[in-house]
Amino acid sequence: MEALIDDFLVFLRHERGQSEETQKTYASLLRRFIAWATTRGLGRWEAVGFPDLLAFIQSERARRPAHEPEGSARRMSSESLYLQIAALRAFYKFAVTEGHLRENVAEHLSLPRRWQRLPKALTASQIEKLLAPLSESDPADIRDLAVLELAYASGLRLSELCHVRLEQLRLESGFVTVIGKGNKERIVPVGERAIGVIRAYLETARPALVKPGSPGNVFLTGKGAAFSRTALWVRVVRRAKLAGVGVRVTPHMLRHSFATHLLEHGADLRVIQELLGHASISTTQVYTHVAGGRLKEIHRRFHPRA
Repeated sequence: MEALIDDFLVFLRHERGQSEETQKTYASLLRRFIAWATTRGLGRWEAVGFPDLLAFIQSERARRPAHEPEGSARRMSSESLYLQIAALRAFYKFAVTEGHLRENVAEHLSLPRRWQRLPKALTASQIEKLLAPLSESDPADIRDLAVLELAYASGLRLSELCHVRLEQLRLESGFVTVIGKGNKERIVPVGERAIGVIRAYLETARPALVKPGSPGNVFLTGKGAAFSRTALWVRVVRRAKLAGVGVRVTPHMLRHSFATHLLEHGADLRVIQELLGHASISTTQVYTHVAGGRLKEIHRRFHPRA
């Protein structure tokens, strides 16, 4: 069963061009199913039937999330179930198409409804606090500020921030080339303020972080290595606390702020789609609700007859 999952991951990587994070997510979800199936005496994919998949999904629905304490009443969210079912459906479709299995027993699994959650954006004053330089800056502080400036100036995803390399920076021309989801390349402009902070980091801080064998990534850890997603997330959260922003800031919140503030200041939705690297305009349209709410609040506060 493990071997077929490995074949599926190779397919995702080479045929579908899926990101490493997507591959890891699918692998984790499918291996969770294997662990459950093993306890039921199901040691081969051919032995798994549709009732088995339903029983597994039902057990997942009743499962307590790993981070919840013992006795908690919380159970797995619809979003988690959606991902689990999507992974099984994608895997079975691959296995049948490639001739590994004769029957797609997952094709009738229905996906739960995904509630559309509006992204959270920081206010202009919160952004100013977050991007204000610390009074005493060591190389790590300068680096963290450069990460935040680039994130807000360009709307990069967390994984893109981790992987951006020196050769992708075109500071003299005012843009950065980004390798996004599906290995698609896009060009994103970077503002003058962010360029100045990044230049200062490259000239004064990054040389102090470089160690023998350091990669060509723009942002390096204190040990001279490339950042993992988790490590970079921790640095962003730490910086937000030091800045006294007042809310829990995540890297994706900076991406939301980038898009929302552009739209509020008149940017075209298609341009924002291109900058964010969204394959579909429907993904970008969620920001119209955010901006609309902001406009309604401004109207309520300032219009004499609101």
